[in-house]
Amino acid sequence: MSPRSQALIAIAVGGAIGALVRAGLAEALPRGDWPVATLVVNVAGTILLAALAALIAWRPQLPHWLHPMAGIGFCGSLTTFAGIQVEALLLMRDGLAATAVLYVVTSLVLGMAAVVATRRLMRAVVA
Repeated sequence: MSPRSQALIAIAVGGAIGALVRAGLAEALPRGDWPVATLVVNVAGTILLAALAALIAWRPQLPHWLHPMAGIGFCGSLTTFAGIQVEALLLMRDGLAATAVLYVVTSLVLGMAAVVATRRLMRAVVA
């Protein structure tokens, strides 16, 4: 099997698992005026992807399928930038414009904080 085929299979497997985790969390977490499930999966996915990027950068001997499966597949299907946009639009449609803006800003700030904190933690642990 070619390396490209292996990578595509890894992406498919990781994507299927990430999508199932996302769907499970969407069902498990409370629903209301604040889109908690999307915020949680996006921040968690950001932390996982930042940790993976650090591992790959500092441990190049890791398996070649790890990035396609975990990074592109799993984290790619777990997280969604489009979901933030749709949920913000739905909040605005429901007359919650301030909540929509706060949700988008919170998502971005928590995502950036997650990347910075994860990189620092991974540097202390792995590098």
